[in-house]
Amino acid sequence: MKEIGLLEVGGFAAGQAQDEAGGTGVTVLLFDACAPAGVDIRGGGPASRETPLLAPTADAKGIHALVLSGGSAFALDAAGGVMRFLEERGIGFDVGVTHVPLVCQSCLFDLAIGSKEARPDAAMAYRACESASRTAFAEGCVGAGTGCTVGKYKGVARAMKSGIGAYAVQVGGVRVGAVVAVNALGDIFDIDTGRQIAGLRTEDGKGLASTEQTLYGDIDRAHDLFTGNTTIGAVLTNAAFDKAALTKIASMAHNGYARAIRPVHTTADGDSIYAVSTGQAAADINAVGTLAAHVMAKAIARAVRAACPAYGLPAAKALSAHSV
Repeated sequence: MKEIGLLEVGGFAAGQAQDEAGGTGVTVLLFDACAPAGVDIRGGGPASRETPLLAPTADAKGIHALVLSGGSAFALDAAGGVMRFLEERGIGFDVGVTHVPLVCQSCLFDLAIGSKEARPDAAMAYRACESASRTAFAEGCVGAGTGCTVGKYKGVARAMKSGIGAYAVQVGGVRVGAVVAVNALGDIFDIDTGRQIAGLRTEDGKGLASTEQTLYGDIDRAHDLFTGNTTIGAVLTNAAFDKAALTKIASMAHNGYARAIRPVHTTADGDSIYAVSTGQAAADINAVGTLAAHVMAKAIARAVRAACPAYGLPAAKALSAHSV
């Protein structure tokens, strides 16, 4: 297994734009061709657009772009900017009078960071398309990761800054990568060491506490946590799969969430994972699904490690945390 860059998976370009003062942003993946895709949504509070296109029973054979953004449901209009960018270039489903791009989008909740009035819109997403690159993908507090935070069970005051991360590998001729904006209620763990690297802070703010143990201590009390979180990501592979197989791969990739985020898939999260095929390599679905979970978990750790302190919150790279 060899580590590669996310964009070395091939078959797509990635662009990002953000409002740093407002604390939100957008990440866009533009596919070279209409790419088969699947999705698995596990969280209880998702905000998404056009995901029914990915149902195996839907006629659409694939999508032309994928949008990950902050802004909660207010930002679902951002996909319109991607559609305009693609239509202007004659990309999309040919309906005779024009081309209709097929664009899916998922949003995370970052309205409590920066300004609640700042939301990704069509103009921001269009700028992200204009900046799309095939060689460089920035991680940390950029794009959809701009307003990401983790460890919010006791509120934002004890949370930490997170961001967007990516990780990819090649095994033989098969390449599998993941990109993820980590905005979880829970804590983040390094799958190589098993250690917590970010999440709920202690009351003095100087170390890490355990969200799981704190949650168990409140087991006899009902909590309204609201849907103020959501980790959204995508698995990309050069292996050839149809929508049904990609839906299974997206499902298996959630094992990466479970390995790196605890707790995960709560009613306060809208956790979603897409899986997209960008090539024609032959591969076994079980091997790719297992790799998908691995690269997703690694990308989650990279997202929190690449984040910088912002909006009054510390980041993993700046917090001297003691053991929980």
